[in-house]
Amino acid sequence: MRGAAVLIAVGISPEGKRQILGVSVALSEHETHWREFLRSLVERGLSGVRLIVSDDHEGLKAARQAVFGSLPWHQSQRSCEQGQRCQFHLQKNAQAYVPKQEMKAQVAADLRAIFTASDRSTAEALLRAAVARYQASAPKLSAWMETNVPEGLTVLSAIGQAYESHRRRLRTTNGLERVNKEVKRRTRVATLFPSEASCLRLVAAVLMEISDEWEAGKAYLTF
Repeated sequence: MRGAAVLIAVGISPEGKRQILGVSVALSEHETHWREFLRSLVERGLSGVRLIVSDDHEGLKAARQAVFGSLPWHQSQRSCEQGQRCQFHLQKNAQAYVPKQEMKAQVAADLRAIFTASDRSTAEALLRAAVARYQASAPKLSAWMETNVPEGLTVLSAIGQAYESHRRRLRTTNGLERVNKEVKRRTRVATLFPSEASCLRLVAAVLMEISDEWEAGKAYLTF
């Protein structure tokens, strides 16, 4: 018996409808598997990608840079990163660097203020203030915020202020997490699969149902 990773891509069309772009079952989430998966989407016709929202998985991050390296997203002094890092995961990750329990509520509030800023420049000013505030009391947190939080601000420059509701929906991977939760619920019944292909068939059937519901429902984003 061995584990397998299910790779899923969800997109939003120019009409504002969500779609399941593709699914793959691989032995792991290593960069090579993510790269093959993303390239397969491009080969099938995926184009016009404006923004990719994901967590900080190293394999996915490297694959994203390899396949969509020309997209002009977030740029920091240290590196050129692509995509919007999930703000919810950033909030959770930050708590691991908070040295005292009584500081956690304030750190969470500071991050919320940064992520909900009206524009990128305001968010960056709030971030600089937070980095300076915690340099003495929590130096590891301060350094982590300076390096990682800018990756959660791409949506502020990629999506105009007039589309605030779009920002709220695109700043996290919560929508995809709900899809993952449903896939896990439906596949848990099977317990074991005799092959990767059998797992893929069930997962694909579940995702087709979800995609059909999205297509028949209201637009996720209204342009």
